[in-house]
Amino acid sequence: MALVRPPQSTFELACAAQVFGIERPGLPTRYAFSVCAERPGPVATHAGYDMLVTDGLDALDRADTVIVPGWLPTKEPPSSAVVRALRRAHSRGARVVSICSGAFALAHAGLLDGRHATTHWALVDEFAVRFPQIRVDPDVLYADHGDVATSAGAGAGIDLCMHLVRSDQGARHAAHIARTMVMPPYREGGQLQYSAPPHPAQIDGTLAPLLEWITGRLGEPVTIESMAAHEGVSTRTLARRFADQLGTSPGKWLLARRIATARDLLESSDLPLDAIARRVGLSSATNLRRRFLGALGTTPGAYRRAFRAKPR
Repeated sequence: MALVRPPQSTFELACAAQVFGIERPGLPTRYAFSVCAERPGPVATHAGYDMLVTDGLDALDRADTVIVPGWLPTKEPPSSAVVRALRRAHSRGARVVSICSGAFALAHAGLLDGRHATTHWALVDEFAVRFPQIRVDPDVLYADHGDVATSAGAGAGIDLCMHLVRSDQGARHAAHIARTMVMPPYREGGQLQYSAPPHPAQIDGTLAPLLEWITGRLGEPVTIESMAAHEGVSTRTLARRFADQLGTSPGKWLLARRIATARDLLESSDLPLDAIARRVGLSSATNLRRRFLGALGTTPGAYRRAFRAKPR
């Protein structure tokens, strides 16, 4: 059962409907998928059309799994009626699941307190500030606790739904569904590989010129001492400025910049890994793989296969 609200994002809803709501030839139907809303009737969508929803919140009392496919705008909390319905469903044993921004609804209902959860990478900072009692994980594609599960950005809703099918029905059943959807049964890595790395020019404050200087010298042995010398400050002052303006250390920012540039080269060039590693200051393909895996949860080779721009 999916709980929708106006204006509903159609893609997040379609993620759940495609996995749970489609009858597929040669595969037993294991789920009955339906939709409900707090106020039954026409429900506006972000796609420019209304959809007719006939079931109200009482339908959640009959669901084995409740899915919240997005919750926009995130600054508008669910009503007390929605919170009660979600809590009631969870209390009687229903699995409660969110896709993308839907984690905000689960958080307001208190279903994620003391647990780790995820949401879209562009929303994790807001989520962490508003719900400090929840351990937000910005990298994973989904987080599953059995009774409660959350997914990252919209497309990760499919990853979570496929994971739930594997847990419920087994890997063979999930693989059959994946083949009919023409997609892999699971994806490597987490969602950070899909986030947009910030460009130094987008950062306000006194560090912007230094960051541009560093970015132009990634292939050189830039150190914290050379950064501080270029800025004309002590390494301690430099570290304080990075913490104040960027929320990280100079060394971590430099590594993130090297990884971001390597991502760009993997997407846009045929350079071998050793050449990319030297160009971004990571010395060798082995070091690039180790750093890439630690930062993004996937390898440079897998990343290139997923994101390499193919000439038409």
